[in-house]
Formats: sequence, structure tokens, C-alpha cells
Amino acid sequence: MRNKIRPSVLKALLSGARYEVLPTTGAVDKVLESVAPGRTITVTASAAKGLEATIDVAEVLSRNGYHAVPHLAARMIRDAHELRDISDRLAAAGIDSIFVPAGDATPPAGDFAASLDLLRCLAELDHPFRQIGIAGYPESHPFIADDVVSQALVDKRDYATNIVSNLCFDPKLVTGWLDRLRSAGTGTPVLIGMPGPIERHKLLTMATKIGLGDSAKFLAKNRRLFTRILAPGGYGPERFISGLAPALNSERARVQGLHLYTFNQIAETEHWRRNWLDRLAAVTT
Repeated sequence: MRNKIRPSVLKALLSGARYEVLPTTGAVDKVLESVAPGRTITVTASAAKGLEATIDVAEVLSRNGYHAVPHLAARMIRDAHELRDISDRLAAAGIDSIFVPAGDATPPAGDFAASLDLLRCLAELDHPFRQIGIAGYPESHPFIADDVVSQALVDKRDYATNIVSNLCFDPKLVTGWLDRLRSAGTGTPVLIGMPGPIERHKLLTMATKIGLGDSAKFLAKNRRLFTRILAPGGYGPERFISGLAPALNSERARVQGLHLYTFNQIAETEHWRRNWLDRLAAVTT
């Protein structure tokens, strides 16, 4: 059973999978057309579009019955006053969950150069957030040394309620990372970050919609993504999840759910998820 995911575990993961979307024009309509209210939708932050676009999309999704999780990129926020204003605005919209990455804004807009800076400031405020997510890296961060990344997770564990793993296409690397995380004493639950079924030409189109500067960064940071999609027998979401069986069947790994990077291919991702759930139901009935 260690090498095969228990059907009940797989069903729970697929049923509760959350989607990450980019705050582009039409993103909300795509969610409304394809995803039932009540699901969790996270909204990325783009230095090109500004944090206002992220918050606007999150507010609309929340009003329409979704559990919206905006990304509050630390380097895009000026200071504690702006952070308080954002927190109050999100609370007024009924949003009680956020994700806090450092972000790519260079130089930082103000006082927060790293996500830990913002998390510490947030802890001093009477914030409304029930869940606060941070990023984890199963593979080496492209710009930060491994020991620095590992220490940052330890430093942030008292502020975060979950860790979302960054893009990785090797399930063995993910399971190894989870084991190291738990051995280091970090017990924070993890959401496994992974792409759903992605069409290359649509991914390229989406990259150009992020903004010229962000598009270049996106393509540079995700070069491996394009390579895997193009390669014969490359990345497949079901194969990836199946390879995570040892971790998904383990209570020690504390995998809380799936975080699907949709790149705004929302209808395709939802169709794939529902199809797999239907196949599971057919086998178990």
C-alpha cells in the first residue's frame, strides 16, 4: 500500500484541491464559468500589475462565494500602515486567509525585503487572518542558498499555518524534502504545489499577459517547466501524484492538500480533476 495511494486519501486530495490563478483580465469569469462556489482560489501578485489587481480579484471571488486567498508579496508593500489598510480591506471582504511570498519587486517598495519581515509585522497587528501560507522549495531556490532557505522555514514556522511547495516535477525530490522538513522539527502542514494538465501554447500566451517584465522573469524561472512539457513522456499530473504515494500515505509527512498552478487554464484543470474523481467513484462503487 506504501506505493499506492489509498483511494480515500486521493479522493480527499482531489475534492479539496485549490487553484492558483493570475490576476489577468477575464480570470474571474473563467473561475465563475468552471469552478463551483465554495472552492479555494488563490490569487498571485504581479509586480507589473500591482497588488491592487490581486486584491480586486480576491474581493470579487469572495463576494461570489469562493474562499479567496490573495498573495501579499512582502516586497510590494511599503510599511505597517499599508499592511494594516490591506488587512482591514480584506477583512471587510470576508477574506481570512493569505499567502505571503517575498515577491520579485526590485528594489522593495518599503520596509519588507523578505516575507519574514512582513510576517513579523503582521504578528504585531490585530490581523483577521485564520490561515497564513508561506513558500517551500523542494528543489534549490534559483537565487538563495539551501541553508538560508531551510533556516527561513524554521524562522517562519511560528507565523504560518501552512507551507505551499514550489514547482517541482520529481515526486522523489518532494518526498525527500518533506522528510528533511519533518526531521528538522518543522511540523507545519504542507500543500503540494503542482501544475495541472497544461497546454504549452496556452502557457506561452499566459506568460505574455503577465506584463513584459514579469513575462521575462516567468519564462526564465520556469524554463524547466517548458522543457518537461515538451519532452516525450514528460510531466503528467497523475503520474506525479502517484509518485507521491509514500508521502501521501504517511501521517508524518502532514500533507494537507494539493495546490494546483493553473496558469489560468482553469476549465482544463477543473475538467481533469472532475474526470479523475469520476473514475475513482466508478472503481470504488
